[in-house]
Amino acid sequence: MAVYPLFRCVGKRVLLLTVAAALVAAAVVASAEEMPGAERRAGLIHLVRQDCGSCHGMQLTGGLGPALTPEALRDKPVEGLAATIYAGRPGTAMPGWKPFLSEAEARWIAVTLKAGFPDAPH
Repeated sequence: MAVYPLFRCVGKRVLLLTVAAALVAAAVVASAEEMPGAERRAGLIHLVRQDCGSCHGMQLTGGLGPALTPEALRDKPVEGLAATIYAGRPGTAMPGWKPFLSEAEARWIAVTLKAGFPDAPH
């Protein structure tokens, strides 16, 4: 009789681990689908460094707009950053980049900014 409660506990753990593994696999696939190709990434890096840099500073350390460094963005959720990049902020100087980016590309920029944005390709 003592085996049954142990089986239930182990069974639940196996189920939870299986579900967790499936969620991680789905996230990896979604991330891979959202990852722009190498040529597009180079274009996005150039866009951020040049166009965003005109307000946020060429080193993204701040200017007219706030700094976009990993330290400055540490507590900002990726979803909020991506939404700001994509749609802008009404009533401020922050334009929406929707005409030039997909939502997935805006998310890639947000994730990459939080990780430390690369220099423009040479």
